Amino acid sequence: MDTYHIINLHDRPRLRQRAAEWFHRQWGIPAEDYLASMDGTQAGTAVPQWYVAVAGATIIGGVGVIDNDFHRRKDLTPNVCALYVEAAWRGRGIAGQLLERVCSDMKRRGCGALYLVTDHTSFYERYGWHFLCMVQEEDNDNLIRMYKREL
Repeated sequence: MDTYHIINLHDRPRLRQRAAEWFHRQWGIPAEDYLASMDGTQAGTAVPQWYVAVAGATIIGGVGVIDNDFHRRKDLTPNVCALYVEAAWRGRGIAGQLLERVCSDMKRRGCGALYLVTDHTSFYERYGWHFLCMVQEEDNDNLIRMYKREL
């Protein structure tokens, strides 16, 4: 069985550059933007936080917690963002473990709830998330699904 572990980049800041490039490849947002957010993990505040799942020296998954994930409902914060698991590693519960790690860490940091936006309609419910409402994307009039998880 393949083994992996989840790392909070606050605890391993030397992984930030590699992680920023990995997230960029998955989502197309400039690596510099990810790196700037990841640098914020060293400030000692609850948000932002970034996590990677690593098998050996290879990043196989990741997720972040930021104030707002490109939507107009600034009151629904903090947001889980950029959850992704490499295709070859899917179906092994890695996404669920990343979500659980984020939830437990954020609860420990005093957060009472987390939010996320997605176009998925059944994935997050498996992990205790509940559909909250439709929200407008930040730069257009499109609506996207907002989920909430009480911690």
